[in-house]
Amino acid sequence: MRFYMDNTLTRDAILDAALKLGNETGWEQLTLYQLARQLNTSLAVIHTQFAQKDELVDAWLDRADRAMLKSFPQPRPANPTSPLTLQLNTLRLGSAMQSWLDALSPYHRLTGEMLLYKLEPGHIHLQAAGLLRVSRTVQWFREAAELRASHLQRIGQEVALTGLFIRVFIHWLKDTSPQQCHTKKTLQKALRRGQRVQLWK
Repeated sequence: MRFYMDNTLTRDAILDAALKLGNETGWEQLTLYQLARQLNTSLAVIHTQFAQKDELVDAWLDRADRAMLKSFPQPRPANPTSPLTLQLNTLRLGSAMQSWLDALSPYHRLTGEMLLYKLEPGHIHLQAAGLLRVSRTVQWFREAAELRASHLQRIGQEVALTGLFIRVFIHWLKDTSPQQCHTKKTLQKALRRGQRVQLWK
């Protein structure tokens, strides 16, 4: 049997194979040994890119971050005093969150299984890392929407945005409508409520 050399198998190739295999077996049942066998490689090669199975989940969410940020190639013109700023921020924030969810959509069910794996009672270390992971994505949402709040206002905004993100994400995970269209409506309503109280400055 011929094995891939370390510098041949990329992180993206390993992740793509894990997603396809996990979609067939279920994420709980997927093992790194199965993944290595699927790729005709060794566990040692897998380990050079992913030290543990949970890092594949992080890589999948990182891919959603990158896809979302690519939808914002250029910053909007700086004009924080414009009366349209709040509306533009809300539109950009909605677009950012929807782009992030759309990037995960091809593996909608599997994404839910990945997160359940993280939240198992015995995986306390993964739960702690998951909270940090949410915070990182929320910060990228703020950057994409060009939210400029500072000090106490920024803290309140981050708390509100984190709560919104978690609620919408949970709704998305449970959404069985075509292309999760119900979640899109839920997101827009929540953003409009935030706009009315001027959260997205």
